[in-house]
Amino acid sequence: MKFFKIILILIIFISPSNANTIYNLIKIPNLDIYKTNTDNGLKYLKAYKPFEVGIRNDNVKCFNSNTNDIDKKFKIISKNFNKYSFDFLKKINLKYIVLCEDLSVSGINTAGVPNHKMKTLIIDIQFNKSHFERTIHHEVFHIIKDGYNNYFDESIWKNYNNPEFNYAKCSTCSDRLGLSIYKKTNGFLTEYSMSTASEDMAEVFSFLMIDKNNINNKATKDSILNNKISFIKKNILKIDNKFDFK
Repeated sequence: MKFFKIILILIIFISPSNANTIYNLIKIPNLDIYKTNTDNGLKYLKAYKPFEVGIRNDNVKCFNSNTNDIDKKFKIISKNFNKYSFDFLKKINLKYIVLCEDLSVSGINTAGVPNHKMKTLIIDIQFNKSHFERTIHHEVFHIIKDGYNNYFDESIWKNYNNPEFNYAKCSTCSDRLGLSIYKKTNGFLTEYSMSTASEDMAEVFSFLMIDKNNINNKATKDSILNNKISFIKKNILKIDNKFDFK
């Protein structure tokens, strides 16, 4: 009987300790460990109740998911993150994946929230099932670009487009939101690609990670897209010359 009391006391004290340790690392409250023993060093955390971080008009909110829902989705999630090696993740400064749902920034729903400084990527596990896997790589690219912004010069990128085309000032002030791939690309893979240069890069990268044969075929008839693909590949390989667009 005494043994079981000791176990219960340990459970009571260890859980808050984990939560406090996580908060001290990445400054997101209400998180618990989901999985840490991964081959590429990623640590998966889950929200055990809703959290909110940030201030005023730049706040991030997300709600806790049912553990069974995470378990069902985790095979897909891990399959996609496992495309990145330990060495590459270390170079781009990504270590923690936060799993939750109904993720929003300033009240606008989003697939993910990257934070390069905190080595963290928050993922909405219920985001758009048709494009969920691709959005994982889209958000990883934002981590990459934040760490290697000098490699991904937006002025160079913009010059690939037709001179009359202009991006929006920001992704949230654009109504170009479609994520389905165009049959005829004309330099852009999706409607969302046309929102900002950064989102355009992230879309190209995400398709290279998920559907590279398809977009490489499209690029044979689209010189703008071909230039964009070459730009992304060239600069990713500058970060890690062993990187494989699997």
